[in-house]
Amino acid sequence: MMRAVWYDRQGPASDVLVCGELPTPEPGSYEVRVKLEAAGVNPSDTYRRRGPTPAMEYPRVVTASDGAGVVDHVGTMVPQSWVGRRVWLYNGQRNGRWMGTAAEYIALNADLVTPLPENVSFAEGATLGVPGMTAHYCVFVAGPVQGRTLLVTGAAGAVGHYAVQLAKWAGATVIATVSSDAKAQRARAGGADHVVNYRSEDVAARVRDITGGEGVDHVVDVDFGGNLAATTRCVRANGSIAIYASNGDRTPRLPVGDLMQRNVALYPMSLPGTRPAARKRAQTDIAGWIAGGQRMLSVAARFPLYQAAAAHEAVERGDKVGTVVIECTR
Repeated sequence: MMRAVWYDRQGPASDVLVCGELPTPEPGSYEVRVKLEAAGVNPSDTYRRRGPTPAMEYPRVVTASDGAGVVDHVGTMVPQSWVGRRVWLYNGQRNGRWMGTAAEYIALNADLVTPLPENVSFAEGATLGVPGMTAHYCVFVAGPVQGRTLLVTGAAGAVGHYAVQLAKWAGATVIATVSSDAKAQRARAGGADHVVNYRSEDVAARVRDITGGEGVDHVVDVDFGGNLAATTRCVRANGSIAIYASNGDRTPRLPVGDLMQRNVALYPMSLPGTRPAARKRAQTDIAGWIAGGQRMLSVAARFPLYQAAAAHEAVERGDKVGTVVIECTR
């Protein structure tokens, strides 16, 4: 048996999350089992737990999708060389799996795990999953970024911070939007070349000024609906916008004529639905980026497994900087 945190119904974290024992999973033929040290809690995990949308996919859900730990057992079709490897993983509780990473063990397809360097802690590794993979897809979805100018909105958030770093790693010039001086410092520390405070500055005017009136080649947008008016003014003709959230307005009215006239491409995305080739490239690139040593992997707070409800509540408050982590061995 193993310890885990699950919910059998949707609702507030303190009402529905249960910490108890479940059978320890055995890996299937193409799976590895990971002895988890840390789990990352993302906003999407809290949405799934809180409901009502999306509805529960299974009668019971072990919460959290990202994690890091050590492979301790493999299926018959997986090389034994995986055993003993430190790894990070993503999409634990997604796409046909009810058992997530807020547990002592998880079994999942070997394609969803990536080696974790010795100089990266398990807590840091648990921040890479959904935020890092989403950031990579959004940065590179429209093609190579070397020599191009990118706008990353919400650049101090978990996805935005990794988007800034990956874009710089790949040779782009990065303009970042933030909401405070402290977050501006974080964006600059991640490599942003220019920082705009969207609460006190006209974002589109500043971007146009920075780019000599041309606008940016590509936008990584944390709130497409809420930012729509500014974002469309920031992007140049034949540019593109990657969309990974739209909480400010989930059904925005698009200026289709303007976008058509300027040939602006839109790339809305959800990580579980992206193509396997894009996800594999992201894993490879992220492995190379973190191995290079020039990276900031931000742990916002740590909670023991039995305080998973407090971890969810810390995410829901919306003031975290980085990723909230559950320590699975505590």
